Amino acid sequence: MKKIFPSAEAALQGLLHDGMVIAAGGFGLCGIPELLIEGIRKAGTKDLTIASNNAGVDGFGLGVLLATRQVKKMISSYVGENAEFMRQYLSGELELEFNPQGTLAERLRAGGAGIAGFYTKTGVGTVIAEGKEVKLFDGQEYILERGIVADLSIVKAWKADPSGNLVFRKTARNFNPPAATAGRVCIAEVEEIVPLGSLDPDAIHLPGIYVHRLIQGSHEKRIEQRTVRKRESV
Repeated sequence: MKKIFPSAEAALQGLLHDGMVIAAGGFGLCGIPELLIEGIRKAGTKDLTIASNNAGVDGFGLGVLLATRQVKKMISSYVGENAEFMRQYLSGELELEFNPQGTLAERLRAGGAGIAGFYTKTGVGTVIAEGKEVKLFDGQEYILERGIVADLSIVKAWKADPSGNLVFRKTARNFNPPAATAGRVCIAEVEEIVPLGSLDPDAIHLPGIYVHRLIQGSHEKRIEQRTVRKRESV
């Protein structure tokens, strides 16, 4: 089966519909699927529920979909860098399902592994636990969290081969692999597509069986918060 598509728009064709659930990879602005996010913006698909570690920043990443009002709900763990997100949430325009970071990663992984739910101590006794089933294990309280299964996963990898085997680079490996497995269909955008057989099998982070479509392109790789030290005088 041919997995390589010429553009984000081509790869997304036939997969988008209003009201769908999308799992988006990335950690902050590291390893985010910039090209696919832009393709969704151009398609105008609306009422989206997006499960992602973050909501991008104003004008970049998932922030572009917030600016065009295409997102109805975010399932996220860190949303502190986006003023438009804050404005929409506080005004009641945007729904938020807030998750501890590890819980979100495990919900995505569980969804991809066919696990309907799991119990965790994280969030017990906080607002995170409100409305959730509580169970005792060895005298300790745990809350039930549901696995996330998305209609579509969009992820960013460093390298791929034509079969869709993926290699991620450094921090981009945090949320991209579980996000990729959580989708019924997964599209990966990569910096480089290498010949089949050139990737060391032991170095592959995500097997191609999880990846249905591939695109290659250049990425901006914007720095979320640039912090520098003043140069010392000599």
